[in-house]
Amino acid sequence: MTQVSSAVVTDHRHDGALRFRWEVAALPPLEPLDLRVAVQAVAVNPVDAKLSRSRAGDRVHGFDAVGTVAAVGPDVSRFRVGDAVWYAGTTERPGAFQTVHTVDSRLAGHAPRSLSPVDAAALPLTMLTAWETVRGKLRLDQSSRATLLVVGAAGGAGSAIVQLTRAIAPGVRVIGTASRDESAQWVRSLGAHDVVDARNDLVGAVRSVTRSGVDAIVSAWSQRRIDEYARILAPFGQIVGLDRGPIDVTPLKPLSASWHWVYMFTRADPQRFGDAHGVVLDELRRLVDNGLLASTRRGAPGRLSPQGLRAAYRTMEDGTAIGKIVLSVS
Repeated sequence: MTQVSSAVVTDHRHDGALRFRWEVAALPPLEPLDLRVAVQAVAVNPVDAKLSRSRAGDRVHGFDAVGTVAAVGPDVSRFRVGDAVWYAGTTERPGAFQTVHTVDSRLAGHAPRSLSPVDAAALPLTMLTAWETVRGKLRLDQSSRATLLVVGAAGGAGSAIVQLTRAIAPGVRVIGTASRDESAQWVRSLGAHDVVDARNDLVGAVRSVTRSGVDAIVSAWSQRRIDEYARILAPFGQIVGLDRGPIDVTPLKPLSASWHWVYMFTRADPQRFGDAHGVVLDELRRLVDNGLLASTRRGAPGRLSPQGLRAAYRTMEDGTAIGKIVLSVS
């Protein structure tokens, strides 16, 4: 096993512009519960670009990863060398944009057998977000009967939430928003019952498919939307915010509505939450292998390289991405 890893380092010290370069570094010591993973594929998320621009200096970013276990710490019991794993990692350690990555085993799950590494890499972070949203906050399950609006349904998290809702709560009607024909077709392919264009008149668009409004909203784009949400949300309804504040939710008070934040990395703390992520990822693997969840990778995978990562960031930041961008690792 090589004792070094080749990583794509992001640097924005110079004039605020992002620069990407290869760097070879020695592997960190293996902690008792760590896995050393030979990375096969990674996915790119908006949080990668946000962290790249907010943290000065040289850093290795990247969360979603699929690979093969090359070494295990002495206290690891859930995995063996040679196991295929997937995970979304943590903000507290170097990221996965490298050829060999070290991750706490409690954050990892066994990768699906039915997906290739590039297809599986699209799922961990957004599916963990979806799980926190659908099961953790909205508490939807097989017995649920409700109407759910997913604002930003064509994005990575929205794509996962539409799929997961249909998989574990088939009695819930899902309405997704999409602004282009291509993205609307994508959202329908994931199982949404209705797709509406929310660019100009969200209230009118939603009312055109459900006169009674919706019971819950998942919002990837909350700024300047709260008044609209108050006009389409049923009394005692719930909203899950995936983006950031500050947001004034006062218009929701007459509805006695509940506002929830979801931040996937809250549970990415093994000292506090143990193997919470690993347990959910193993459940998600079963849903994938049973044909209930599909990869949200869109388009041919690129290659992990400075050029490939720069192109992925550009696509994400110009707002044209549908589903997830995946990079293969040689």
